Amino acid sequence: MTTSETQQKRRLRNPIGGHVPVAGGLAATGISYAADIGAEALQVFVANPRGWATSTGNPDQDAEFRTVCAERGLPAYVHAPYLINFGSHTEETATKSVLSLRHSLRRGRAIGALGVVVHTGAATGGRPPSVALAQARELMMPLLEELTHDDDPWLLLEPTAGQGASLCSQVHELGPYFEALEHHPKLGVCLDTCHVFAAGHDLAAPGGVERTLRELVAATGPGRLRLIHANDSKDVAGAHKDRHANIGGGHIGTEPFAELLAHPLTAGVPLVIETPGRKEGHAADVAMLKKLRDGC
Repeated sequence: MTTSETQQKRRLRNPIGGHVPVAGGLAATGISYAADIGAEALQVFVANPRGWATSTGNPDQDAEFRTVCAERGLPAYVHAPYLINFGSHTEETATKSVLSLRHSLRRGRAIGALGVVVHTGAATGGRPPSVALAQARELMMPLLEELTHDDDPWLLLEPTAGQGASLCSQVHELGPYFEALEHHPKLGVCLDTCHVFAAGHDLAAPGGVERTLRELVAATGPGRLRLIHANDSKDVAGAHKDRHANIGGGHIGTEPFAELLAHPLTAGVPLVIETPGRKEGHAADVAMLKKLRDGC
C-alpha cells in the first residue's frame, strides 16, 4: 500500500475536522474555513445557537454546500441551538425546543448533514429526572418518527458535563434515554470528550478511554456512536465544568485522543473540534489530531 493510500484509509476511518463559522453563507464561509484549517469533516449551526430564531436558509448556498461536501468527501453535521431542553418544566421552553429541533433536522437534510447534535437537557423546576425524561420521550418521539427519508440525518444525543439536574452526563445514563426513545434506528450519540471528562469519566487515567467506550456501548448498543467532539478540558475530571481547551493544552492531554483514534469502537467515527481560539489555533488542533491518528 502506498503512502497516499495509507493516508486515505486513515482519513476514512476517522475524518478529523472542526465546527466552522457560517456568517456570510454555509458554502461561502463554512467550506473555505474548513479548507483553511485542513478539515476532513465539519459541523455548523443553521440557526442562532443561543436563541430561538430560525432561518429558512439560502437555497443556492445550501445546494453548493451539499455539492462541495459530497465532492470532497466531507461529512457534515449540524449542532442544534443550546437553549433546547426537552426536560424543561416550562411549557414555553418545551414547545420552542420541539420547533427548534425540527428546524435543525429539516435544515440538516437540506444541506446533506449526516447528523444533528442536541444536548440531552436537564430536569428543571425541581422535578424528578424520571418525570423530565418521560416528557422528553413525549416531545422527541414524534420528531424521530418524522425521519422517514433515506437522507434524513441521525439525531445525536450529546451528554452534558453534569451541571445542574442533568438528564444525562455519564455515559451509562444514555441507557434510560435510549430506552425512553425506543432505541429508534435514527438515534445516535455524539460523545464530547470535555463533557464526559467533566462528568467524571477520567479519560486520562489508565484504561479510562477503554472503560468509557465500553460503558457507552453497553448503554446504547453497538453502532450508536456517530460523532466525537474532540475537546481538551481546562478543568480536572469530575469538575462538572464545560470549559474546552485546545488539544493537549488541558487536563486530558494528547494520549487519550490517540487511544480514541486507535480504538475499534471508534472506527468510522469523525472527530470535530470545538476548541478555543481563531483559525490558526483550530488548524493546529486539527493537525495535532491527524498526527495522533496517523502515528506520526
